[in-house]
Order: sequence, then structure tokens, then C-alpha cells
Amino acid sequence: MLLFLFFMSSDIFLLAVMAYDRYVAICHPLHYTSVMKWGRCIQLAGGAWAAGFFNAALHTGTLFSLPFCSNIITQFFCEIPHLMEISCSDPYFSEMWVLLFSSALGLGCFVLIVTSYVHIFTAVLRMSSKASRQKAFSTCIPHLTVVSLLLSTGIFSYVMPPSSPSNNLDEVLAVIYSVVPPMMNPLIYSMRNKDVKTALWKLFYQTLPNNKSVP
Repeated sequence: MLLFLFFMSSDIFLLAVMAYDRYVAICHPLHYTSVMKWGRCIQLAGGAWAAGFFNAALHTGTLFSLPFCSNIITQFFCEIPHLMEISCSDPYFSEMWVLLFSSALGLGCFVLIVTSYVHIFTAVLRMSSKASRQKAFSTCIPHLTVVSLLLSTGIFSYVMPPSSPSNNLDEVLAVIYSVVPPMMNPLIYSMRNKDVKTALWKLFYQTLPNNKSVP
């Protein structure tokens, strides 16, 4: 549970950092090298990982300090809602402040991402060159795709009412938001690389009949 929450929280914080990086690159391109120095990047990434670990430690320490009436959950990993269901005491009072803290962090990241893209789109629409606008949008599309995929699957999983023990809807939804976005990240971010696209096209043609000799 600690590792899952750490990676999930760090992913959200890093997405906010990446939104700021794109804001500086598009809205202040002449100052990018001075603002996003190597040391600054290390500080932002380290801060995201530290905040992710602190958030994960809070949830893990709070939940596992509670007494449990059972050790069986209808999920393939220790997810917060399922652990709260098997607690012998009222877990909502103990977990409420941690949830509020995590919600505030998540809301802050969401506001930072939205604010960054409002400034980015405003700057892009002011560009006179069509090529510059296309280049700016191509820089933002992979990040926006990852953010949309993570948020939509996560919100859908937690907003949906809990399923009955007879079906596996909870497990399927958990796989969608915990496995699919990280699995798609390398593909989404690599599609802008010409060498990667060329290699994928070669691999695709080589899998077709009568195309084994493609160089």
C-alpha cells in the first residue's frame, strides 16, 4: 500500500511539475534555460517524490493503526476504501484529516495544471506562425493525454458505486487506473520521437505477411 500510494501520488505531483515546465518553455522560451536549470529540475522532482512519500506514509500509518475485523478484502491490493470497510472501529474520523490533506494536494496540482495550460493556450493562440502553433501543441498533447487518462480513470473508479462481491467490477476499474496509465506513458511520450516511430512502423510491417524483408 505504501509503494502504491507513493507511486500514484508522485505521478500526480510530477504531472504538475511537467505542466509548469511546458508553461515556461512556451510562454517564456528565452528564459527557459535559466529558469529550468538542472538543479531546479532535481529540486522539483525531489520535491514531488518527497511529497508523494509523505502522503503515502500518512495514509499507511493512519489506516494500519486501526483494528481490523477481517484480513480479507475484495481487491487484489490494499486499497484505502476496501481497508476502511473491514475496520472494526470508525475509520472515517481517523482518515478524514489525511483525506482532506491529500485532497488539498491533489486540488493544488489540478489548479496548477489548469492554470499552466490556460497561459499556454493563450500564448499559442497569439502566435502568428502556424508552424509554431503546431509545434507548441505537439509538445503539450502527450502530457495532456496522460493527465486526462489518469484523472478520468481514477475519478471513474472512485465515483462508481461499489460492486457486489459476485462480480469483478472493482478489480477491473482498479486495473484501469493503476495499470493502464503507467503502461501507456512510454508509448504516449515516445510517439514524438522520429526514431521510435520509424522502429514501430518497421515492426508493424514485419508482422504482416510477405513483408519479412523490410529493412
